[in-house]
Amino acid sequence: MKTLDGKIALVTGGSSGIGRAAALLFAREGAKVAIADVLVEGSEETVRIIKKSGGQAIFFKTDVSKSNEVEALIRKTVESYGRLDCAFNNAGIGGGRAPTAKCTEEEWERVISVNLKGVWLCMKYEIPQMLEQGGGAIVNTSSVAGVVGFQGTPAYVASKHGVVGLTKAAALEYATSGIRVNAVCPGVIRTPMIDRIVAARPNMAEVYRTMHPIGRLGEAEEIAEAAMWLCSDAASFVTGHSMVVDGGLVAQ
Repeated sequence: MKTLDGKIALVTGGSSGIGRAAALLFAREGAKVAIADVLVEGSEETVRIIKKSGGQAIFFKTDVSKSNEVEALIRKTVESYGRLDCAFNNAGIGGGRAPTAKCTEEEWERVISVNLKGVWLCMKYEIPQMLEQGGGAIVNTSSVAGVVGFQGTPAYVASKHGVVGLTKAAALEYATSGIRVNAVCPGVIRTPMIDRIVAARPNMAEVYRTMHPIGRLGEAEEIAEAAMWLCSDAASFVTGHSMVVDGGLVAQ
């Protein structure tokens, strides 16, 4: 039996990177997958890959920072598949680099709006559906920057710490209602976003590598595996947990 046989899963940020890897894995393990993202082309490609492999997937263009779009996403997912068993609230952005006193208000609001408000909005509409059907599992994407501080990215660090706190609060609120809420905290993962940074600043490849005691960057599939486990029945006694998947970075 496959890990997510018969489950309905939602993945936000599914156009590339961790989101795409998770959508592909969830589908391969038996779930019907709804994919949400603001990027249409990449998301439609994710759907094509899933369908080509014999899986089921559908895409809804969604800006997770907008309440009406997230509400519509959950409604359409349930209309399409009948329920919502697993939600991987993964959509996020990196933001620019500047120390706290130089971070602009516009940059702060942009990053917080997607990375923190977006996760909250997803849960705001996922949880009532899960309560109605008698349970579900939610996994939010935080970061090692949600566990420790990093210089030069105050909005990003604040947003990812916020995701950890929000995850704990929701986990406690719905622990007796059959809804588990956890987070994954990736280290530096080889994704298109990181590839763009390295292309612009080639020295960052070695910086990123040496940040991790394991001696390399993580792969998107490794985060997808953690998210799938947290969504699965194998993690039935796990809630309120922020799982660090970082090659030893925060153990230093």
